[in-house]
Amino acid sequence: MPYATIDDITELYGANALYVADRDQDGAADTQAVDRALSSASAEIDTHIGVRYALPLFEVPEFLKTICVDIAVYRLALSADVLSEEHRRRYEDALSFLKRVSDGKAALQFTSSAPTEDGEPSPGPRPIVLEGPVRLFSREKMRDI
Repeated sequence: MPYATIDDITELYGANALYVADRDQDGAADTQAVDRALSSASAEIDTHIGVRYALPLFEVPEFLKTICVDIAVYRLALSADVLSEEHRRRYEDALSFLKRVSDGKAALQFTSSAPTEDGEPSPGPRPIVLEGPVRLFSREKMRDI
């Protein structure tokens, strides 16, 4: 399920922002192209946030909708050959934020906590594991075999 809708695009940037999705030049956005771009943008977002958060998200933060819209509009503009520097900057800013989330340097802000299996609120993003259990097979252990 996409993190944003066509209505989110018009809310954020106005109806004129959808000129990038006018495939048949009739003055109206091609909703199939917009839906496809939003789904693709959501999948790209998942590749980054899936490192730190369990997917699917129980709630979509507002800023994630903006990120999804920026990526989708960039992809639509790129395919319609109307890419502007503004589209590129918003896309690069979105990717920069997503990379910071996946590195653990930024976090998504939820308005409520996701319940865990035992009904308790989730403490937040999944921790980054730096150490693991003792190795079963190491060079030292394998020398005597």
